[in-house]
Amino acid sequence: MAEPLGLIAGEGVFPVLVADGARAAGRRVVCAALAGHAWEDLRNHVDTYQPVGVLRLNQWIDTLKKGGCREAIMVGRVAKSQMYDRWRYLRYIPDSRTVRLFWNVWRHDKRPQAFLQAVIDELASAGISLIDSTQYSPEHLTPAGVLTKKQPTEQQWLDIAAGYDVCRKISQMDIGQCIAVIDRDVIAVEALEGTNLMIERAGKLCPKGGWTLIKVSNTYQDMRVDVPSIGTTTIEKLHAAKCVCVVLDAGKTIMLERPKVIELADRYKMAVVGIDESMIEKFPKL
Repeated sequence: MAEPLGLIAGEGVFPVLVADGARAAGRRVVCAALAGHAWEDLRNHVDTYQPVGVLRLNQWIDTLKKGGCREAIMVGRVAKSQMYDRWRYLRYIPDSRTVRLFWNVWRHDKRPQAFLQAVIDELASAGISLIDSTQYSPEHLTPAGVLTKKQPTEQQWLDIAAGYDVCRKISQMDIGQCIAVIDRDVIAVEALEGTNLMIERAGKLCPKGGWTLIKVSNTYQDMRVDVPSIGTTTIEKLHAAKCVCVVLDAGKTIMLERPKVIELADRYKMAVVGIDESMIEKFPKL
């Protein structure tokens, strides 16, 4: 039998899709569910479900090792904004292993990528290797091309050409991974608040609508821990904010329950585009 797979799960449907894919491939799934974030329904999609503290790495490792895991996948959201609220010191009490990690890494570099890399290294030191988070869900990666019945207009292609490189640069700087663009003008940039709140802000700043969302992967993307995603909730929020076009990095962005996402975008007459390198080369020079 295949070895059991560890699943370190945050919020959202992505952990469910990974668990279902892994079990379909014949692997038992041992879940270390991040307390306050992982969906309760995830219990029904895994073989072992154990809540663990977000900053309690010893609990993560104990859960996975007791389950016989030598490989793990880490997926799901942990709301960054909660890490800065007034209750953060009660909600996120670290254990000794995490404190040591903070002391060695976070006091020098507070970027999320630096901490995630330290977590990868710490798990590896305990005999647990993080693997590509899309290994058991490749069908949910965004393909290249226009994916909806609605095609981008000529003006929207100009907005894509103008905004894509800007979005890539913002991502490289670890500011955020998406922007809102209209008439080649950036009207909103994602930062700590996350994609959904940025979408709401863009809708308020552009009440007439007609804008384009561009969401990219980080240039230094690590598929083990850094895969941007959208789902039906994102499409609903985009429609409410009068967005008409969505652009995603092909092969590097997860479309959670893709058929449902495309069906909903078609219903709202919203264009959805997966961008790859061949399409970027054809962008007009502005």
